[in-house]
Amino acid sequence: MTSNADALRARLAQPGLVTAPGVYDMVSTRIAESMGFDALYMTGFGVVASHLGLPDAGLATYSDMVGRVNQICTIAKTPLIADADTGYGGLLNVAHTVRGYSKAGAAALQLEDQEFPKKCGHTSGRRVIPLEDMVKKIRVAIEARGDGDILIVARTDARTAHGLDEALRRSEAYAKAGADILFVESPESEREMEKICSTLELPLMANMVEGGKTPVLPAKQLEALGYRIAIFPVTGLLAAGAALNSVYRTLKRDGSSVDAAAPLYPFSDFAKTMGFQDVWDFDKRHAD
Repeated sequence: MTSNADALRARLAQPGLVTAPGVYDMVSTRIAESMGFDALYMTGFGVVASHLGLPDAGLATYSDMVGRVNQICTIAKTPLIADADTGYGGLLNVAHTVRGYSKAGAAALQLEDQEFPKKCGHTSGRRVIPLEDMVKKIRVAIEARGDGDILIVARTDARTAHGLDEALRRSEAYAKAGADILFVESPESEREMEKICSTLELPLMANMVEGGKTPVLPAKQLEALGYRIAIFPVTGLLAAGAALNSVYRTLKRDGSSVDAAAPLYPFSDFAKTMGFQDVWDFDKRHAD
C-alpha cells in the first residue's frame, strides 16, 4: 500500500506546481479534503491561533502540535505537510518529533533554523541558530525516520536578518545534510525568488502569505520560476476570520443574522461536509 509520503514524492516527480492550502482545525481540514488537492499544509500560525488563541511565537508544545497532526490525519487522506517549528528542543527532541509526526500520519515534516522561541516567518525579531547546529538537526531527523518515508523540509529564516546569500548558503548545507525539500522563508522580491530557484536544486517550497514579506504570485509564475510547492498557510484562516468578524458585527448591531453581508455556507451542505450523511445512513441501517 502506498503511503502518503510516497504519494507526495511521486507527485513531486511529476510536472506542475503542488498547491497546498493551509489547514488548522477539523473544519478547514474537512473542507480542503473535499477539494481534491495534491497536498495539505498544517500551518503553525493557524494551529496556535485556533487551538490556543495565541500568536505563533514558540508557545505551542510538541504535544499540542503532534496532537493536531494526528487529528488532521484521521480525516485527511491527502498527504499532509506539517509544521514542526524548531523540533521542540535539542537533538533528542528532534528525533522524538520526527518519529511522532510520522506515526501520526504526516507525509512531510518542516524544521526551521530559528532560535527558540521561534516566531512566525513573516514577523520581525527572528534569529537563527548556527548553521552547523541546524545541519545536525537535519541529520538527526534523517536518522530518526529510519526505514520510514516521511519527507524532511528544511527551512531557513536567515534571509531577514542576514541576507539572501546567507540563506542560500544555509540551504545548500541543509541539502547536503539530507533534506528532501528546501524552504527559504520570506524572500522580499520576485528577483530574490528567481535567484533562489536558479541556485538550489532540490524541490523548493514557496510560502504565499497574503500581507507578508513575499510577493504572492500566480501559480504559473511560481512554476516558471522553479518552485515545486506553494503553500498558502493563512489564506483560509484570514478568510474565516474576516467572515466571522463581519457576521458577528451584524449580530452585535442588529441582534439578528437577517442582514448578514458575509456569505453563509448552506446548512444542509455544511452538515454533509462534516459527516452527517454517514450518521443518517447509519440511522437508516439500524432503524427499528
